[in-house]
Amino acid sequence: MNEQTCRTLSTICFQAGIISIALSIAVWWMLDDSKDVEARAHAERFGIFIGIWAPTLLILSNRFDRFADKSRVLPGQRPEFQETDGK
Repeated sequence: MNEQTCRTLSTICFQAGIISIALSIAVWWMLDDSKDVEARAHAERFGIFIGIWAPTLLILSNRFDRFADKSRVLPGQRPEFQETDGK
């Protein structure tokens, strides 16, 4: 993976994390207007389920960004896929 790929993945993960937060709140709020206790509990659990991905996606975004800053080679990458500077 090169630097540009890491930056792209970082951006995608960051945007998906922010969308997950907004979607979690929206799902909980839209499904929560029922008078039924079971329906409200389902809305709450479903909102938490969606929101639980946000920290994971934001951490992945940070890691990809660090990999892009640190080097052009990711840890564990096989030598045949490593980029050279032509030196």
